[in-house]
Amino acid sequence: MLRFTRNEIGVCQGELGLVADFDTQGPMWTDEGEREIRSPVRYSERFLMPPAVQLSASMWDLDSSRNLRGNLRAENVTASGFDAVFQTWGDTRVGRLRVTWMAIGVLPDEQDFTL
Repeated sequence: MLRFTRNEIGVCQGELGLVADFDTQGPMWTDEGEREIRSPVRYSERFLMPPAVQLSASMWDLDSSRNLRGNLRAENVTASGFDAVFQTWGDTRVGRLRVTWMAIGVLPDEQDFTL
């Protein structure tokens, strides 16, 4: 559990297009086996410590004649950002994937702020 001991809590959120391989005939659409895509995300303001980060698929375009497999996660979460990671495997074909994210955490007090 992330326990907040300060009064200043920040929520930062956004959306990113993580996969667009249908249009480009990229590896998420054309290849088989293990595939991974990673995209760095930076918050608009820095948190005091790494926040809790939640990811969800807001749009996906998958080949319905194949198995649907995927793993969506946040990695390398820091006070200033994280990596959005999507992984698939086997014969799954991913044409497009859009992801929404939300980070919730403690904000620095004015005296805590350093560049």
